[in-house]
Amino acid sequence: MKIEKVRLRHVFGTIETDGLFWEERLVQPLDVYEQFRDIGGQHRFGGSASSKNELAHDAYFVQIETDEGVIGIGGPIDKAVAFIVENELTRYLIGRNPLATEFLWDIMHRGSVHGRQGNTMIAISAIDNALWDLKGRYFNAPVYSLIGGPTRTEVPAYASMLGYHVLDMGLVAERAKEKQDEGYTAQKWFFRHGPMSGAEGFKKNVDMVRTLRETLGDDDDIMLDCWQSMDVNYVIKLAEAIEEFHPRWLEETAMPDRIDSYRKIREATNIPLSGAEHHYTRWGMKQFIDDEALDIIQPDIYWAGGLSEVLKIAALATTFDLITIPHGHSTNAGIHFSVTQSPIHTPYQEYLVKWNTIHQHFLKDPVTPVKGTIHAPSGIGMTMDLDPAKIEREEEPNFGS
Repeated sequence: MKIEKVRLRHVFGTIETDGLFWEERLVQPLDVYEQFRDIGGQHRFGGSASSKNELAHDAYFVQIETDEGVIGIGGPIDKAVAFIVENELTRYLIGRNPLATEFLWDIMHRGSVHGRQGNTMIAISAIDNALWDLKGRYFNAPVYSLIGGPTRTEVPAYASMLGYHVLDMGLVAERAKEKQDEGYTAQKWFFRHGPMSGAEGFKKNVDMVRTLRETLGDDDDIMLDCWQSMDVNYVIKLAEAIEEFHPRWLEETAMPDRIDSYRKIREATNIPLSGAEHHYTRWGMKQFIDDEALDIIQPDIYWAGGLSEVLKIAALATTFDLITIPHGHSTNAGIHFSVTQSPIHTPYQEYLVKWNTIHQHFLKDPVTPVKGTIHAPSGIGMTMDLDPAKIEREEEPNFGS
C-alpha cells in the first residue's frame, strides 16, 4: 500500500449556539501591554459570530489517500498549518507506505530543520494522527487496540471552562454548578487577570477560586490555568492566597521557555504545577523533567508531534513517576491515548467544553463525556469521518501566490 495523495479539505458550516458563544477570554501574555489587556470577550479563535445564536465556522482537515482506497483523516487545523502540510511535508509522504508511521515521522522531523517547534510541528502532528486513523481503518480496529490495548474502558473527564464568564461571580457559580450536576467531579477555570492588572485584578482572580470552592464543595478537583501569562513573584503570591482552596494544580504559570521560572514556583508552593502544552516533542518535555519543573506534563497530541510522539513523552514521564494528561485539542485522539495508560499516570482527560463544540463540529462521530466520563469509542481508527450534513460548502484550499 502506498500514499497517493495528501488532500486538504477546507469545509464551512454553522454552529448553533445558545446566546453569545465566547463569553469571556482568558489572561494572555500580551496583557502586559495596556492596549491589549482590555480587548473584549470574544476569543481570537474559533470562527466568527454572525449572530448571538450561531457561529460561522471553517476548518481544514488532512485526508491521506492510498492506492488501496484506505484513507486517514486528521484535524482540524488552521490555514497556516495547512499551508505547511501542502508545501513542505507532503513531498515526504507520496509513494510511501502509510503504515510506516515511525519512518514517516522521522523523515518529516529530520527534514524540518527550521521547524522543530510551532506550526511545522503542529502540521507533523496532524499528519501523524491522520496516519494513525488510516492504520486503524486498515486493520479494522480502534487505534487504542494498536498501541497496547485498553487499561480501562472509560476515563474521568475534567470540564475545561475556557470561554465562560469569569468576572461575574454569580455566573461563575451558576456554570460551575451546572457542570457538577452534569456529572463532572473536576473543572478547570481560566484566570482573566495577570501581573499588570494590579491589586484589583489580583483580588478578582482570588474571588474566582473562592467562588469555585464554595460552589463545588470540598471533594471536587479545581484546576486553574494561568495561560503562560504570569511571572514568578505574581504566581507565588497568588498561590499563597488560594492554597486554602486546595487547587488540584496551577497550569502554565509562565511562557514555556521560562523553565527556570517553573522550577522556582514549584519550589515555593505546595500546589502542583502543570504545563508544557505549548512545548513540543520528547526533547522539549525532557527539559521540564530534567529541571524538576512540573508535576503534570500536558503535551497536546495535535501540537507536540502527534500520537506517536506523545506516547514517547508519556513513557519518558513515567520513568520519573510524573502524570501525563494531554491538552484537550482533540477528544477523538485523546481518548485513544488515555485508555492505554496507567490510571495513576493519566487520571483524567481534559474536555474543553467550548473548543470541543468547535473542533468536533464537522465530525460524524464526535466523542463527548457522559456523566463526566469519556468512554472508549468502538469505531475503527480515530472515528474521524466528516459528516456531510454539517458541511455547508467545501472549497479547494487557496494559499495565494
